[in-house]
Amino acid sequence: MRIRLKALDRQVMVITGATSGIGLATARAAAGRGAKLVLAARNEDALRQLCDELQLQGHEAAYAVADVGRRADVERIADVAFERFGGFDTWVNNAGTLIYGRIEEASDEDAKRLFDTNFWGVWHGSRIALRHLKRHGGALINVGSDLSEHTAPLMGPYSASKHAVMGLTDALRVEVHQQRAPVAVTLIRPSGIDTQIRRHARNYMDVEPRLPPPVYAPEVVADAILHAAEHQTRDLFAGGAARVLSTLTHLGPLTSDWVMRRLMFGQLRSDKPAQHAEGALHETMHSPLQERGGSERHVFKRSVYTKLAMHPRASRVAGYGLAAAAALALYAHRGMRLRRS
Repeated sequence: MRIRLKALDRQVMVITGATSGIGLATARAAAGRGAKLVLAARNEDALRQLCDELQLQGHEAAYAVADVGRRADVERIADVAFERFGGFDTWVNNAGTLIYGRIEEASDEDAKRLFDTNFWGVWHGSRIALRHLKRHGGALINVGSDLSEHTAPLMGPYSASKHAVMGLTDALRVEVHQQRAPVAVTLIRPSGIDTQIRRHARNYMDVEPRLPPPVYAPEVVADAILHAAEHQTRDLFAGGAARVLSTLTHLGPLTSDWVMRRLMFGQLRSDKPAQHAEGALHETMHSPLQERGGSERHVFKRSVYTKLAMHPRASRVAGYGLAAAAALALYAHRGMRLRRS
């Protein structure tokens, strides 16, 4: 069955985790292109502020206060979409949280809470969205991570949850297409993105976390999400670094492990004493609407790879180029090992 996705200016879009970072950038960009929005997050004050902002600009938006780890809350998001707009065309499962620290340090309670948001939120959102999308058509977009295939030290629970999101999304895509349902199922895989997630994270380290380079702006991910809302897309890397790491993991998993062991511990730790250690894992933090997190590193406002990947004819060239970059890194590491031996 051919899947036909509407232009954004004819769509109703649901976005979870809509009040900061990627979700906020996506909401503003989608509204700017004419989409009607149903916005979901835990913080009602922030949701109301965002809806007011968009409505003052002439856009249509409604909100639902929701903890996506609770199925009843996610059902309420769908109810708001039907009550206000008669349904929806795209559902974006974006809400996410993070834990920094060694796996042995994290409490069971914190790890379970992270999975409630990062995995069960996608589980609930996907199943509830499909009830409508399978009848009327549209796009289901799940936000994974560059850590959906490989991993990073000090981010183990987060990586595990994003592996689970990828497995769920890939299996769901096959099942939906086998049923010939008119639904595009997409996994978005961002690189390191300059958002508020570090401030909102549960931090077990004695210093503030930082993002390893290269760091991209949330608008890069928002562009990828909006592309998938209009064009059937299996998966899309937001930032070329994510594609390189994925390829490197496939070509040389031992090399990938070596890179993580030798470089990532230092890259993820800043020299600033830890603050806000509890973050927003269990309780919302009262903060203004912010897309950016204030990374001390250079933030790339666009990704040439992602732009190319959005165009089918250029995507193969981009993929081959980054695969070659990953292969060079692999052979360089092997050469170093041989010289040492």
